[in-house]
Amino acid sequence: MQANTTRGFLWSDVETRTLLDIWGEQDIQAALDGNFRNSFVYRDVARRLGVMGFDRTPEQCRVRIKSLKRQYLLAKEGNLRNNGQYHKISKFYGTMERILSSRPALDPQEFVEGGAGVEETGEGLEEDAEDAQDAYSEGALECYPAETEVKLEYPTVPIPIPVKVTVGTSARPPNSSQPASNLSARAPKRPRKRRSNFPMEKMMEQFLEQSAQAEENFYRLEEQRLQADDHRRETEHARELHMLQMLGQMFSSMSSARVAGSTAAASPSKPPPPFRPPVISSASQSHLRRPSAQTDCFSQQSQSLSADPQALAFERYFTLGSHRGMDEDVFSLVKTIVPPLTSKKHKGQDGRIGIIGGCQDYTGAPYFAAISALKVGADLSHVFCTKDAATVIKSYSPELIVHPVLDSPNAVEEIEKWLPRLHAVVVGPGLGREDVLLKTAKEVIEKSKARDIPVVIDADGLWLVTQQPSVIQGYQKGILTPNFMEFTRLYEALHHEPMNASDRQRSVLQLSGAMGNVTVVLKGEQDLISDGSKVYSCSVEGSGRRCGGQGDLLSGSLGVLAHWAYAASEMRARSVNPSVVAAFGACSLTRWCNSQAFQQHGRSTTTTDMIQEIGPVFRKLFES
Repeated sequence: MQANTTRGFLWSDVETRTLLDIWGEQDIQAALDGNFRNSFVYRDVARRLGVMGFDRTPEQCRVRIKSLKRQYLLAKEGNLRNNGQYHKISKFYGTMERILSSRPALDPQEFVEGGAGVEETGEGLEEDAEDAQDAYSEGALECYPAETEVKLEYPTVPIPIPVKVTVGTSARPPNSSQPASNLSARAPKRPRKRRSNFPMEKMMEQFLEQSAQAEENFYRLEEQRLQADDHRRETEHARELHMLQMLGQMFSSMSSARVAGSTAAASPSKPPPPFRPPVISSASQSHLRRPSAQTDCFSQQSQSLSADPQALAFERYFTLGSHRGMDEDVFSLVKTIVPPLTSKKHKGQDGRIGIIGGCQDYTGAPYFAAISALKVGADLSHVFCTKDAATVIKSYSPELIVHPVLDSPNAVEEIEKWLPRLHAVVVGPGLGREDVLLKTAKEVIEKSKARDIPVVIDADGLWLVTQQPSVIQGYQKGILTPNFMEFTRLYEALHHEPMNASDRQRSVLQLSGAMGNVTVVLKGEQDLISDGSKVYSCSVEGSGRRCGGQGDLLSGSLGVLAHWAYAASEMRARSVNPSVVAAFGACSLTRWCNSQAFQQHGRSTTTTDMIQEIGPVFRKLFES
């Protein structure tokens, strides 16, 4: 028969009398009288009750005995007061009287506090609640085996019973005359919490003072906010005036060029030459940054550039050294390659970019490149990485499609299956320099060249190009994005001589020409862009903060813009290198994201902070 562990389970009369017979045995009573912890006594009672055919837990036996004690004491107290009229509330009064008459008198209030006839749900045996919890936590449900007879030997140390005084009751327990030494052994009472006795008027006064102070702080902060808004509006107004002045200078130079061209109207007109952005020397750039020199620059070149207003806007940007002087015409060439958002498009039409990189040591770089591509406007970003890096990269963002195939034996075949679906490939972020991975990256570049899709090479991919320049040499849709150290290694590997660091523009031009007019983007204080024929400078305001991952943000966004540039019909109509326009847009976006993040976070700026700025900065630069 399975034991019922319910505390309030009903007891039959036969079962109750059997329990009382066992509980009233001399050894049980001696154990209860002489021991403070008595959980093992009730385990023995439950065991003996089980031998008699009643399966009860020690806890059920203890609760039943305590309930019978309560009924007995209530009946006894009622008999004393009402001449035996309350004898009927205790069915087992006689048995309890026989058992308890030889024991020390009990305190009725101890059993009455919980209410008559209601079994307690967790308040101790004859011991403290804490000790009882410890005793039963060690094994309240354990029982001795039925076939093993255990002889119990209990100590006979008497237990002092604390004296409790009930308010309004004149009767005192019989043991109230026990020695003071026993009373002194009682645990000290917990001191009551002291309550504040403040008058209601004082509390209300404090509340009103705090309310007035809070209101004053609110008005002060609101005034500061209004002042900041006024300052921002004044700054924007001053910037607009400055832009209007620059526009006036540009339009005046354009009108003077048209007047000069009208004098030769009698001669047969020739088709306008294709737009070729002028070469800007390092010596003239610092001079062109001064507003006083901008009008002279425009007047000198207006005759050759007036035929194409967008070409004039492109040239005007290169003569400006600060973002503050830009207007929307500056980015007209880049704006033309940004595809409009319409409801007729389907997923993947605006760009599916593949990132080749990501190993056990470098998992952040491919994530930064892939997530920046999505933030710029690509629909899908695929990351082809090693198996041990896939789970980590996937955990960064659920938007990425991660392929753990880069270190597999058939890695090239696995990646080649996805190439027809990709619009651009970024090789190098987090690639590492293991020979197996570099060999796979080389074959992927060859397969991408065969499919005529743009290839952006950065980071460890540039290490591969330094070792084997022919892998990308002469491919017009290839774009290299080295920093100064990577550029130096690549330059010296091709020219076999040290680079002239004082003339970086000439070095960029030479390297691009040596690579077969591959577009090269030298990242630095000013990003220098060259396709082997000219050098362009992107001087959008950045910051002095250089943290790891900024180059990955540039390469990821450049992959998207390169796809847009080669897909735009406007770029095919004009003789402008799409790779240069894409590089110009990506550099401007990255530098301004760095500036905006630095304004908020300062020295603690990270690439993650820059990623949060891609959306707002992209709208201001290319969609406003």
